[in-house]
Amino acid sequence: MMHSYGFRKFKNHLFFIICAICVIIAIIPLASILFEVTKNGAPQLSLTFLTGTNANGGIGPAIQGTLILIGLTSAIGIPIGILSGIYLSEFGNNKYAQNLRTINNIITQFPSIIIGITVYGILVLALGSFSALAGAIALAFILIPIVTRTTEESLKLVPNNIREASLALGAHNWRTTLNVVLPTAKNGLLTGTLLAVARIAGETAPLIMTIMGNRYFFQGLNQPLAALPLEIWKDALQPYPDVQARGWGAALILILIVLIVNIVVRIATRSKMKT
Repeated sequence: MMHSYGFRKFKNHLFFIICAICVIIAIIPLASILFEVTKNGAPQLSLTFLTGTNANGGIGPAIQGTLILIGLTSAIGIPIGILSGIYLSEFGNNKYAQNLRTINNIITQFPSIIIGITVYGILVLALGSFSALAGAIALAFILIPIVTRTTEESLKLVPNNIREASLALGAHNWRTTLNVVLPTAKNGLLTGTLLAVARIAGETAPLIMTIMGNRYFFQGLNQPLAALPLEIWKDALQPYPDVQARGWGAALILILIVLIVNIVVRIATRSKMKT
């Protein structure tokens, strides 16, 4: 009996050690990337760098363009993704939902460059110009399937007895979903949405085909737009050390933007939960 207990304890410790080693292996590449970006990008940070244009070595237009793209894409894609996930989870026990789920899974696997080319052929050529709107729509096609999938999975984790209790009190399905299921799954929805936003913030391929880039600050939704991923890509291709250094600085700023967005949203939702 003691031998069996000791063997189980040994297996428990062994599994813990294996999991810890896997975590360390997973963290090492991430830590090395963060270290390299910080080491090369931090020396570039200055007020001129953050607010100036390419003419004086700054990335101000790229920072502004990235924030505009994130906001516009989120405004387009997050409501559609959440509503689609709600339909699939709460009202999707039919063949239409199965087809929608299949299409969503297929779009999730699409290479982003294909989405960029598609939006280029449909929207950019129709408008006759690269534009911020075309870039946001391309990124929305990447964001929507992710938000849809995470929303559906988060809602499925809500126990059915919570739904049944609400329905037993006379609430309709839509009110149960809105007032009971969604608040219960809020943390999962938030995590999925932030993952989707982080994904689109660093996309480059669709932006090459849709916004092209701009040396100046925002000039309209129907005009080309600068963005940090494009800035990083273009600077990395240049043979000049000072331009490559600007690309490292832009990479660091992009990481900080994603980090700040995550922190702000977490703090905002946590304060709402307390109130």
